[in-house]
Amino acid sequence: MSTLVSRWVDTPIDLDDSINDPSWNDAGIMHMSKGKVMVKNNSEFLYVALDIVTDQGNDAGTGDYFWFTFDRNRNAAITPNYDVNYGLYPGNPNKMGRQYYLGAGRWTGLINETSPSKCRIEFGPSPNSNTPHRIWKMQFLLSDLNVSLSAWFPYTRFGFRVASSHPSFYHNEPADFYNNFSKLHFLFLSKKRVFPTGSMGTVFGGVGLIPFDKINSSGRATTASGYYPYVQNAAFGRKLNIIGNRTTLAALAGRKYKVLYREGTSGSFTPLLSSWKNYLWDNATSQYVLRHFGPDTNDKYTIPHSSMDYSIDDLLIQFNTLGMNTGIHQFRIDVDSYSADTEILTLYIDNNLPELNINSITHNGVQQSACSVVKLTSNSDGLKFHITANDPEGNLRLFRLRAHYGSNLSTTIYSQNYPGSGNWSGVVNLLVPGRGEWVPPVTCAYQFRLSGWARTTNGYGYIGYTEHAEHLTILEPGYETVVSRAAESEFVLGMTGEKLE
Repeated sequence: MSTLVSRWVDTPIDLDDSINDPSWNDAGIMHMSKGKVMVKNNSEFLYVALDIVTDQGNDAGTGDYFWFTFDRNRNAAITPNYDVNYGLYPGNPNKMGRQYYLGAGRWTGLINETSPSKCRIEFGPSPNSNTPHRIWKMQFLLSDLNVSLSAWFPYTRFGFRVASSHPSFYHNEPADFYNNFSKLHFLFLSKKRVFPTGSMGTVFGGVGLIPFDKINSSGRATTASGYYPYVQNAAFGRKLNIIGNRTTLAALAGRKYKVLYREGTSGSFTPLLSSWKNYLWDNATSQYVLRHFGPDTNDKYTIPHSSMDYSIDDLLIQFNTLGMNTGIHQFRIDVDSYSADTEILTLYIDNNLPELNINSITHNGVQQSACSVVKLTSNSDGLKFHITANDPEGNLRLFRLRAHYGSNLSTTIYSQNYPGSGNWSGVVNLLVPGRGEWVPPVTCAYQFRLSGWARTTNGYGYIGYTEHAEHLTILEPGYETVVSRAAESEFVLGMTGEKLE
């Protein structure tokens, strides 16, 4: 197996553009006998180019094809109806679909779905060969691969086949990958976007991928809608990566520094002590090697050299905020023999989840207990709810009341989103709907699920989800009559052997 390391791309790659477009510059590269694999990613897509330099036959392309497999749960084993193989629709080299594995070398067939994952075929020169040849370009939706940049070290495992009709060959990478996942290649995705010019402090770069200047004096972050991650007045929580200004750190490489913090905005700072892991790229073995970091006996850390390729570059400290009091915390970096070390990073820490509760469900003014059977009396008859979705710290992002029923069916009864400015605590004992009643679509057993999301980030996206659920069975008008006639029919048939018309 091999290791492939993706590179970050800020602007989405247009697959209709040539492989020679600058968007593919500095792509991660993996060598294979038929050519090279090139990969880049952003927060939404993985971009892959199979640069098949040995396929120099410029045929129509319909006899050429690829497979691309992902081990979605990364367990090195085929998981039926979960792991996926992407391929082409017959006769259409620019239309890609996916199918689920059923077992070794067995699939469901391409599923009928609409997805932004897609491919494009190209024939021409590339950065890897001036001789025109076959090129496959693909984009895969990260969520379809079960990959999120919120993960500490996002990665997936993959294998693929490329086939050509002129010249005739097919190549599996690794061999027999579709029967055995144990040797699939590793693909590590990049979280190393460069902070925009002017967005960093003197020493601090930011938190995760959120630039220093996007965090206000109250310790909450707001980024532009086109930036990843897009957050609005978000608090911080869970495990945080405090990133340094690369230019400053490069000039101070090898020096010792302390991380100091205090709760609130006044009082003395004390050392923040933490240990963490980071992966360092080893050129000798072409893989990431685990390294451990922590303070020395003087509570100091060492600034790494910028030439070292870590999975998280320019990391000043990683620490878990669980256990910290909710509210403002301030941080400072003191570097030995460096004068500009009075810069303060202010973060509002909040690991609390919103309070969610379906306080009551009523029918005709009567509160229904859990697991009750509700008999509706007309086509306009329905239910009313009192719900609470409240975050005392004002860090609620979204709440939603939905009805789940049948075979994976659901419908939204009510929802509210963060209004876009200030702090938002949500609602307490809100009547839903405000007018009229909610009428269920069919007779069924229902789960009413109130879900809430916190407006809290770890620097790579929103975090924090909770829910509350209640269950009722709801009978539409006339259901009892239908059931009674059916029962009567079965009774007569059992007595006489004749069906009751």
